[in-house]
Amino acid sequence: MVNHPFLRRTALKNMALGVTAWSTSSWLPALADVASATGKKPKSVILIWLNGGPATIDLWDLKPGNQNGGPFRKIDTKVPGMQISEHLPGLAAQAADFSLIRSMSTREGDHSRARFVSMTGYTPQGAIKFPAFGSLVAHEFNVENDIPAYVHIGGRPAISGGGFLGPQFAPFVVGGRSRRRGPDNVDLKVADLAPVSPDQQAERLQLQSELGSLSTMPTSVVTDALNSARDRALRLMNPQAASVFNLEEEQASVREAYGPGSFGQGCLMARRLVQRGVSFVEVSLNGWDTHSNNFERVKELSQQLDRGCASLLNDLRERGLLKDTLVVCQGEFGRTPRINGQDGRDHWPASWAMMLAGAGIRGGQVIGETSDDGAEIKSKPTRTADLMATIFRGVGLDPRKQNMSNVGRPIRLADPDGTPLEELL
Repeated sequence: MVNHPFLRRTALKNMALGVTAWSTSSWLPALADVASATGKKPKSVILIWLNGGPATIDLWDLKPGNQNGGPFRKIDTKVPGMQISEHLPGLAAQAADFSLIRSMSTREGDHSRARFVSMTGYTPQGAIKFPAFGSLVAHEFNVENDIPAYVHIGGRPAISGGGFLGPQFAPFVVGGRSRRRGPDNVDLKVADLAPVSPDQQAERLQLQSELGSLSTMPTSVVTDALNSARDRALRLMNPQAASVFNLEEEQASVREAYGPGSFGQGCLMARRLVQRGVSFVEVSLNGWDTHSNNFERVKELSQQLDRGCASLLNDLRERGLLKDTLVVCQGEFGRTPRINGQDGRDHWPASWAMMLAGAGIRGGQVIGETSDDGAEIKSKPTRTADLMATIFRGVGLDPRKQNMSNVGRPIRLADPDGTPLEELL
C-alpha cells in the first residue's frame, strides 16, 4: 500500500498519465473481466460488414438481361436454383453452408442512420443509448476471457461505445489507422500491444489494486471507460492472450488462402478469435459506396470478399467451429437497381440482399424474391427487426430478453416488432 502523501501523489499522477496514454490508443474501448452467467454453451458471431452499402444486385440477386442488370453474369452454386455473381466462385462452391435473404427492405437511406439501425436493430429514440448487437451478444454470453469479448477489425465501428450496457462491452478496435488503401494493404495493428513477463504483469496488477484503493473520485461514464480500458490493457499483457492477434503463428499456406490485404487477413484473425472464445467479431470491408464506376469497383471488392469469406467458412467448417459460429454478411443498405449517369448506383434501402451462415442457420436457402428489375420486393419482405430476431435465435438467445436502459426503461434484445425467420432456423 502507498501511504506516504508524496508517494501517494506521485503514484496517482503516474497512473493518470498512464490512463491518458491508454485512452489515446486503440484499446480505450477494451472490455472488463466477465464471467459466464447464461448456463448455455456460448456461441460466436462474425459480422462481415460491407461498409458503404453494397450493390447486392451485383452480388446476391443479379438481373441479367434487364436494363438494370449490369454486365455481370450469374453462376450456379452447389445449391440447385441458387445463383450468385460470377465474381464469387469460392462462395458459390460453399452455398450449402449459407442462406440468402433477397427481400431485405428498410427505410433509412442515410449512411449514419442506416448504420445505426443495422447495428442496434432500433431507430434512434431520444436519450436512449442503444448498444450495437455485438455488445449485446458479448453481454449475454458474458464469457470469461482475457481477450476482449467484442472485437472490431478494420476502420471505425459504427457504434463505438457500449451503449447502456457500459464501456466494458464496447468494441475493441484493431487496425484501421493506415491511410494507404488497396487490396494488398494490411493494417491490423493493435496499438502498443507488447507482451510482458509474468513478474511484470504481477507487479502492474498489484499497483492497479493499490492505486484503486486510494481513489475517492466519484464514478462517471468517463472514469468507467478509463477503468475498463486500464483493466483490459493489463489483462492483454498476458502473452497468451496477446498472441491471438499474431497472424505469424499461422502457416503461410493458411494466410495465403485468405488473401493478402486487411480484409482477408482480418477474416483469418476473426477465426482465431472465435477459436479462443470471443463472442463477437466484426470485420469491415470498406469501399462499397459506389455512386460512380460501380462495376469495376464491385468486381475488385467482390474478389476480396470471395477469397476472405469463402476461406473463413471453409476454415470454420474444417475445424468444427461453424456449428457454433454465426456468420452474417451485409451492409447498411443496397444500391439502386437503376444505373446512374456515372456508371454507378446510389443508395437504395427498399430492396436488397444479405447472407447468413453457420450456427443455428439452415444452409442452402433463398428467402424472398425481388421483381425482374430488382426495384420491388415480391415475397417475404424482411425488416431489420426480423433479421435481429433471427440472429439472436440462431445463437440461442431469446430476442425478447430485456436489459435496463440508461433512462430506466427495459429494452428487448430485438425490437418487439421483429419476427424470426423460422424457415432459416
